Amino acid sequence: MFLGNSVIHKGLLCVRNLSIASKMHSIAQYQTLKIDSPKEFVFNVQLNRPDKANAMNTPMWLEIGKCFNELHENPDCRAIVLSAEGKYFTSGIDLFDIMTLGEELANHDDIARKIKVLRKFIKTYQDCITAIEKCDKPVLAAIHNACIGGGVDLVSTTDMRYCTKDAWFQLKETEIGMAADVGTLQRMQKIIGSTSTFNELAFTARKFNSSEAKNIGFVSQVYDTKESLLENVMNIASDIANKSPVGIQMTKRSVIYSRDHTVQEGLDHIADWNQILLQSEDFIKAAMAAATKDKKPTFSKL
Repeated sequence: MFLGNSVIHKGLLCVRNLSIASKMHSIAQYQTLKIDSPKEFVFNVQLNRPDKANAMNTPMWLEIGKCFNELHENPDCRAIVLSAEGKYFTSGIDLFDIMTLGEELANHDDIARKIKVLRKFIKTYQDCITAIEKCDKPVLAAIHNACIGGGVDLVSTTDMRYCTKDAWFQLKETEIGMAADVGTLQRMQKIIGSTSTFNELAFTARKFNSSEAKNIGFVSQVYDTKESLLENVMNIASDIANKSPVGIQMTKRSVIYSRDHTVQEGLDHIADWNQILLQSEDFIKAAMAAATKDKKPTFSKL
């Protein structure tokens, strides 16, 4: 009997591994990102230029956009953890890219042509990380050590942020003679809810540590080590992934829509959607399970 159970257990593991392999086969290969699926319906997207402190070069920006657009459509994905390989989460934008941009601008004498090049560059970077916000699947950032400049833009697009005790953050742009242009100025002040604190961080470009990030509401929780950070964030992501994908994805859409609209517009938006979604099988399954205190329901892929 013990042998039989062991064989069954191994068989189930084999089926799960084949399922994960099948999911991963459908995900594009990336140069600057590493993708895996450590738990059912949970994907882990890792910044993967550890030898360059995960500096965000053009391929990385483009791959972030492509990856999150792909996961947005992937029915096997219900929650995403954004983390990083190596010593640092990210040192921010790769300054070598800025040099390349300077060379391209030098090819044009006319200011209108230079402006067109710059606008395309800025809009491309903006669209690539806005893909995280537009992705219907909740995205949880797991941040360790340094998260600088473009990294703050990046994690500001996520739905939840967690970090290690040694994490630190910096809105570095004014220190290098520019204004942040990829989303921090638009998103972070709404996240922390204090214009005064946000303005201080943006204008002074000073570093702030994990404790301050927690106090101002930029991160939800601080963990002692990278290992405990990832373990706990994966568990939160798995809890989300076990819930109705209809309910979770509509909740994300409504939260973001309501952030950018009036209360009444937000109410109208969710009323329009829920008159459809309340007829979903997910609502019936979840409501029945809650009423009967039954085991957690199984939801179809969406």
